[in-house]
Amino acid sequence: MRVYFDNAATTAMDERVIEAMLPFMKQHYGNPSSVHSHGREVRSAIEKARKKVAELLNTSPAEIFFTSGGTEADNTALVCGMETHGITHAITSPIEHHAVLHTLEECAKKGKIQLSLLEVNAEGEVNLEQLQQLLEKYPHSMVSLMHANNEVGTINDLEAIGQLTRAHGAFFHSDTVQTMGHYVHDLKNLPVDAVVAGGHKFHAPKGVGFLYVKKEKKIHPFIYGGAQERNMRGGTENVIGIVGIAKALELAYEDMAGHQAHIRSIKQAFKSQLEAAIPGVTFNGASGDLENSLYTVLNVSLPPSEENRGMLLFNLDLNGISASGGSACSSGATVGSHVLRALNHNPERESVRFSFSRFNTLEEVSYAVDKIKELYAVSV
Repeated sequence: MRVYFDNAATTAMDERVIEAMLPFMKQHYGNPSSVHSHGREVRSAIEKARKKVAELLNTSPAEIFFTSGGTEADNTALVCGMETHGITHAITSPIEHHAVLHTLEECAKKGKIQLSLLEVNAEGEVNLEQLQQLLEKYPHSMVSLMHANNEVGTINDLEAIGQLTRAHGAFFHSDTVQTMGHYVHDLKNLPVDAVVAGGHKFHAPKGVGFLYVKKEKKIHPFIYGGAQERNMRGGTENVIGIVGIAKALELAYEDMAGHQAHIRSIKQAFKSQLEAAIPGVTFNGASGDLENSLYTVLNVSLPPSEENRGMLLFNLDLNGISASGGSACSSGATVGSHVLRALNHNPERESVRFSFSRFNTLEEVSYAVDKIKELYAVSV
């Protein structure tokens, strides 16, 4: 049996998304910047997709820009947001995705900004009192805090953070890659200036995402070379991906409550079965809180085991179970998870992130827990 529990890294494409994309691989291949009929029909599809995304997120099409994914969208919001608005101080946390953390660290390294990192507790919650103090000292800051952590599932209160940033004239960017398509985002009423999406986190193809920027906080382009994306991103559009991401978001919103209920049942079963099978198992960050964490992620901390030390992911893979030790974007690194280090995780314990989608089943949960129990039978 093969089981895929790494949906925070990427998800399987929905067949209905593939069907929506196929005509743009076959019949509708024109360049959307061309003025002839082949180009115009493709241009129309892009604008239809933009309108659909904007409608689902309760915003205007003029505030949605398609990108190559969440990383480009994060870089654009941060770098161009700071340059356009003359921002010289940024505030973030040590457990942000590297698309945010490395971007801000590079800007600080080049002397463009001063960077402040917020304290986080053992659950991965940021210190909002410290944020307020920093905003009082540096009122015109770039604040970048993710909606939900991709490794340990901690959810930030965007409303509370947004009210703080607005009160101090800051630019508030949130990496919403893990929550887009999984939670409702009402951008007209949410006090946030920029959010991002990566299509492959909610059953769309890889290589496409989008950036929302509030019209009052308009920024200059990150990529130059053409007038595409309303002069906000040069380069011929990824038409196939754009059609796919709009369809995937539409499907996500069609039955979001149903998807949530199913995935929550998967996570709950996984947690309870693990607790029954493995004495001493715990859960990193907020991920074990079934009511108040990202419902797609469970980050498991397993007791010390000589047999599995440094080999647990490999052993799981040998048993047909795909999971992760952290962000897939860091899988080539040898330093481990920066998120778990920031939370002072015990390095003697093996940690595995299991992440779920609407395509997972309870049968897969039982299979995975049985295999983990077998792997730990020798030492627990």
